[in-house]
Amino acid sequence: MNRRNTALALTVLSGAVLLAAPGTAGAHGDTLKVTVTGHRQGHVTTEVVWENDGDPVTERVAATVNAVSGDGARTAGPWRLVRVPGTPSGWTTAETLPAGRWRVTVEAGFPGLGRGERVLDVTAPVPVPASAAGESGEPVRGAKSGGPGPGAGAGRGGAVAKPGVSGGAGASPAAAATAIAAGVAARPATPSPTATGSSGSGSGAAWFTTLGVAGAAVVGAAGGLLLRRSRTRKRG
Repeated sequence: MNRRNTALALTVLSGAVLLAAPGTAGAHGDTLKVTVTGHRQGHVTTEVVWENDGDPVTERVAATVNAVSGDGARTAGPWRLVRVPGTPSGWTTAETLPAGRWRVTVEAGFPGLGRGERVLDVTAPVPVPASAAGESGEPVRGAKSGGPGPGAGAGRGGAVAKPGVSGGAGASPAAAATAIAAGVAARPATPSPTATGSSGSGSGAAWFTTLGVAGAAVVGAAGGLLLRRSRTRKRG
């Protein structure tokens, strides 16, 4: 008898628990209020709360998002809603709507039924301008200038050697005189513009002058050579 009463009591208690469970689960009601709040760079944003008391839905919401373009030529979805971090009732889509006018419809099926609809105007994202450093970059460096050109060292170093003249210390007077004579003899006389077309007397005078200078150079060289020999004999 006692066993029968115990079994009956357990059955009644189990039934009471089963009946009380739906009442607790349905405290907010069975209808959701779905509001399409807009979009964030093409991501549809919504707010989902319990319609009965306005409390946020703590459970995971099962809902689909569909969109139709204003001219009806394009469609998007179905997409699912994902919770926005840090908000109690904010939901959004991972996908983005292309630019244009869209009629967005959100239909929820769990933990309650709900529906929301709104027309959204989505604009194309503005491209980020390139930074000033990326546009300008480093200035173009020109080619390095070469060394000094021909004649750049004129006047900086020693004296420029004259043709037919051997410079430098240690050159004997005889050698210098001989070189001067050879240079004078080898240098052609340059006729002046007024002498062009004149008689040959001018050319003869130029030759006599050249020969005179050459002779003087030879005599000077010979004198220098004799002087050097006499000094050498005296030292000996």
